[in-house]
Amino acid sequence: MAKHVGVDKWLYFATLVLVVIGLAMVFSASAVMAKDSFGSPYYFVTRQAIYAAAGLICMTLLMGVNYGRYNRPSVVFPLVGITIMLLLAAFLMRDSHNTHRWIRFGALSFQPSEFAKPALVLFLAWFLQNRMGAMDNVRQTVLPAALPSLIFIALILKEPDLGTALVCAGVTALMLWLAGVNFKYLGYAALAATPVLYFMLFRVKWRRDRLLAFINPESDPLGKGYHILQSLIAVGSGGVKGVGYMDGAAKLFYLPEPHTDYIFATVAQELGLLGALLVVGLFVFIGWRGMRAAILSKDPFARFLAFGITATILIQAFFNISVVLALVPTKGITLPFISYGGTSLFIMLVLIGVLLNITKEVE
Repeated sequence: MAKHVGVDKWLYFATLVLVVIGLAMVFSASAVMAKDSFGSPYYFVTRQAIYAAAGLICMTLLMGVNYGRYNRPSVVFPLVGITIMLLLAAFLMRDSHNTHRWIRFGALSFQPSEFAKPALVLFLAWFLQNRMGAMDNVRQTVLPAALPSLIFIALILKEPDLGTALVCAGVTALMLWLAGVNFKYLGYAALAATPVLYFMLFRVKWRRDRLLAFINPESDPLGKGYHILQSLIAVGSGGVKGVGYMDGAAKLFYLPEPHTDYIFATVAQELGLLGALLVVGLFVFIGWRGMRAAILSKDPFARFLAFGITATILIQAFFNISVVLALVPTKGITLPFISYGGTSLFIMLVLIGVLLNITKEVE
């Protein structure tokens, strides 16, 4: 049995620092826009602070809840079922910009796709913990393990939200790899997904435009390539030390979604290379502490759970930062703990709370 030790204070502290940086940057990136649209510069940061407070409270409470309590079918299957129902319920809501990503009840709104991430990680950790010796059995192991992920991905793509679907696919592939699945099965899955990706990228006009703009943004600097170029201008103009907090110009109706998808560009412009490296370094540090917990965990369920949580955070951060730096085509995906988005922030803090509890059980 693993020795009980204290919670990973370094992981806890790194998370708090990211949340504080996030609140500061949300205010800087959104103040002018919030004042113009809602009459108060504090509109977005106040809402984000409420979710941050709720998330930090839940994170602290979950630190004290033994992760073994989640290792039950009575927990796993209801969570998967509720997530599917929430994803379906989003299609009954009035669409926003031709998407069905939100469930709204008056002033309360949330994205059900965010719940797919913890549900997926928990299901795979529970399902795979005792099947590491049977990963060549397609019918009884590989397909049942992938089924919830396929359902989640299909519903999320229908919203449509390709970025979150790719995060779910990446987490699933990595957790199956950790369990020892034969690489040929991952190859077959990639081949099967190719027609879907082709349709999503090349047969949907606005995604095709994004892809073409990514390849050559200079061909249409005021049109399709505008977002990419403005992001790169913001990042490059920050230099080493940045132009100063609150002094960035890109957020003033130049940079698209400066407080959500492109908040890392605001960080780079105002805090410079040093600030950007600090944020990246904190994600790398969280990744190290999370993977350390996974490696040192003697319980297979804890190992899968810690690995899945860490992979979810790192994959999402990688996609967001890569979009800002024009390393991958534009996707609407938030930067964990930093971007404006209450549901994302709350879920990420909940995941960290579970991970922190796992760290109490490692040598």
